Amino acid sequence: MEVQGKIKLIDETKTYGSNGFRKRELVITTEEQYPQHIMIEFVQDKTELLNNFQVGQNVKVSINLRGREWVNPQGETKYFNSIQGWRIEALDQANSPDMPPIPPADAFEPATDFNEEDHDDLPF
Repeated sequence: MEVQGKIKLIDETKTYGSNGFRKRELVITTEEQYPQHIMIEFVQDKTELLNNFQVGQNVKVSINLRGREWVNPQGETKYFNSIQGWRIEALDQANSPDMPPIPPADAFEPATDFNEEDHDDLPF
């Protein structure tokens, strides 16, 4: 699954327990009629994915929905959900190095040495 929006918050990486479990939270605000503030967790080595992003950037985040069951000491069963991110991409063209800039239409000059009389070997 994917969710898109503007980064509202990037939290610091937090380490828990003696095993060194790491978690970092990201909040994005969706851009729709009723914007939602979605908290997405990045865990372990995925926490480093957020290093190159900043608040205000438009992003697309690939997520997994996680759910778990827990029985408390009184014997009551509780259910918890989490949204876990595993990839993040910038949507702003200025921040996306993969896309070369598109030159304006007036950047191309018409050919001046064109002669319709010249023969070419194209079949059409």
